[in-house]
Amino acid sequence: MQRQHNRDLDDVRHIAETERRSLVRDHTEKLEDVRRTLENALVEEKINHQREMQALSFEGASTQRDKDKELENQRSAFTALEKELDVLKTDVAHEREVNEQLRAKLAEAATKETDLETSVRRLEGHIHFLESDNKSQSQAFADLEMRMQNAIQNAAEAMDKLRTEETLRRKLHNQVQELKGNIRVFCRVRPSLESDPVDSSARIAYPDDETDSKEVEVMGAEEKSSLGTITTKKHPFAFDRVFGPKSRNQDVFGEISQLVQSALDGYNVCIFCYGQTGSGKTYTMSAGDGMIPLAVSQIYETAQSLEEKGWQYKMQGSFIEVYNEELNDLLGKANDMDKKKHEIKHDMAKGKTTITNITTVELDAPSKVDDILQRASNNRSVASTKANERSSRSHSVFILKLIGENSITGEKSEGTLNLVDLAGSERLNHSGAVGERLKETQNINKSLSCLGDVISALGQGKEGGHVPYRNSKVRD
Repeated sequence: MQRQHNRDLDDVRHIAETERRSLVRDHTEKLEDVRRTLENALVEEKINHQREMQALSFEGASTQRDKDKELENQRSAFTALEKELDVLKTDVAHEREVNEQLRAKLAEAATKETDLETSVRRLEGHIHFLESDNKSQSQAFADLEMRMQNAIQNAAEAMDKLRTEETLRRKLHNQVQELKGNIRVFCRVRPSLESDPVDSSARIAYPDDETDSKEVEVMGAEEKSSLGTITTKKHPFAFDRVFGPKSRNQDVFGEISQLVQSALDGYNVCIFCYGQTGSGKTYTMSAGDGMIPLAVSQIYETAQSLEEKGWQYKMQGSFIEVYNEELNDLLGKANDMDKKKHEIKHDMAKGKTTITNITTVELDAPSKVDDILQRASNNRSVASTKANERSSRSHSVFILKLIGENSITGEKSEGTLNLVDLAGSERLNHSGAVGERLKETQNINKSLSCLGDVISALGQGKEGGHVPYRNSKVRD
């Protein structure tokens, strides 16, 4: 019974388990079907949702584009309105300007109309006056014609008188220069330079600086006597004019300008610039405001002022140097320096001196002087010594020939202005020159000594006395 009961129980259990499993399987299948149904519904819902989102996004983008396009159209319209407004403003300003111009022209026309009415009334009165008194007017015109002819004649007589007085002025000017002395000596004191050694400047006094400016006193070294007294010896010197360290080139030229005028008047003038190496001779002669540029400038100005008196001038310039007693053409080719020979020719009958084979430049403008000064400076012999780092090693002579002719009076003149920049004198024990430089220094010092002999002989003024012109080339 028990076993039967157990078998029945097992059968029930088996049936129950089978039913349970069948129920679970059915339930699981139903759940799976529900899950698939829900998932499909969810996917479909998502797809529908995405479609709706895309539709809404597209609609929104389209709406935004429409709004942006509308905004851009409004901006374009606004910009067009602004441009139109600017054009209108410009047109208004232009119209105002035109209006102002028209008003000004209208006012000017009104003024001209008033002036024309005044002129018409004046002319009508003048016509009436002429018609009423033609005879008296004819007489007045005749008187005016006579007065004009008299004025023309007086002007011609005055011009003739000026020409005569110009000739007289030349003679009197030359007499004044002769009274002042045909040989004059000026002294110019160079200011100290930063490159000068300390305490190397001489002590110089100018006793008559406020009056004649013709004297200088060079103070010697202090000496102590046996009694303890300290004295300073003074060395006085007198010149025709003294220029202190503060003087300018224009001040110096003020003294020689009358000599330059003499050259223009037809006389031969020679101006030497002499001094020790480094004393400023070349600066005085050839600087931008030196004697050469200032002299040429004065000559041009004076020549132009004399044109109304009938004078016409031709000016010729040349530049030479005397180096080791040999002549060089400073305006020639640099390769010809110290090679091409030049000779000094004297025409005693005509009183003229010429130099062979030198370059002559027509000076038809003051600016050409700067050109020839530069050419001469490039060619001039310059070397280095202990006395001066750019010591001029030769004498240079600027020769300016002035040929004038008066087309009215027939007068002619031919003068020569020689402006000489002498080489610097040096003490051999100071300059330290040797070899070729020693030869240069000896020739320079010899020629300067010979020049001193010539000037001394001329200064004595003995009639028939010997003047040693031929002792050196620079004297010829």
